[in-house]
Amino acid sequence: MNTGRSEPVEVAVMADGTKADKAEDERSLGSRAPEFVKARRVLHMSWQVGVFVVGLAVVVAGVIMLPLPGPGWVVIFGGMAIWATEFVWAQLVLRWTKRKVTEAAQRALDPKVRRRNIILTVIGLVIIGAIAGFYLWKFGLVMPWKIEDQ
Repeated sequence: MNTGRSEPVEVAVMADGTKADKAEDERSLGSRAPEFVKARRVLHMSWQVGVFVVGLAVVVAGVIMLPLPGPGWVVIFGGMAIWATEFVWAQLVLRWTKRKVTEAAQRALDPKVRRRNIILTVIGLVIIGAIAGFYLWKFGLVMPWKIEDQ
């Protein structure tokens, strides 16, 4: 019978100012396998091995994509998300990564940081332009197909 009263919920304030329900936070850790899989030890172990192998394949594909054309980091984090469906360590790594990315995005939007980045970019472009101008003034521009045999 519902008396209309709710039980007190413990709320934590995160570093970025958001509130998180500690009870919900604790429940979200751990295996997300279906209950009938968790109830059978051998089936749950084979489920975990399967999740690990699939996540490993995705992470390896992402690592291969890092030097090649393709969304390497996105695929790597996709593999981590697959692992996070079953393993607490992967869930904690993803939480830490999300927190750091959010903090970096907030810092990048800070007007002082943006101004500094724009100033550094302009200075870098001026230096590169000066070096390129000096090179062209000193050596000129010769296309590779017009270079005579030496």
